[in-house]
Amino acid sequence: MDKETEILAKTIYGEARGEGLSGMEAIANVIMNRVHKKSWWGKTISEVCLKPKQFSCWNENDPNAKLIKGDLTKDSVFRVCCRIAKRAIKGLLPDITKGSTHYHALSVNPAWANRLVPNAQIGNHLFYTCN
Repeated sequence: MDKETEILAKTIYGEARGEGLSGMEAIANVIMNRVHKKSWWGKTISEVCLKPKQFSCWNENDPNAKLIKGDLTKDSVFRVCCRIAKRAIKGLLPDITKGSTHYHALSVNPAWANRLVPNAQIGNHLFYTCN
C-alpha cells in the first residue's frame, strides 16, 4: 500500500472506526475536500492528515496515536478503511458530507462551530463547511 493510502486509511480508522461505514466514509470525504481546496491544510493527503491539531488521532497525547502507528494489517475494520481510502483517492466515493471541511463529535461543542450551520449529521459527528 502506498503512503498516501495508508495515511488516509489510518486517519479514517483513528477518527471513526466505531462509526460504521457511513461514518468512516464521511471522514474520508472531509479529508479529500481539504485536499481538493489546496489551502493552508495542505495539498496532499499526508499534509492534510498530519497537519498539527487537525485530526486528533495523530496528536501525540491522543490514545489513538499509538494505535494507528502500530500494525493494523490484521484488523478487519482497518481493511475496510483501506478500501474506503482507495475509493476516495480514485474519486469513487460520493461526498455524503455535502462538501464539508470540518466535523466534530456530538459530545463536544467547539467554539469554531458556534457560528455555523451543520451540513450533515452522520453517526455521532456533525459536519460543516468552513472557508
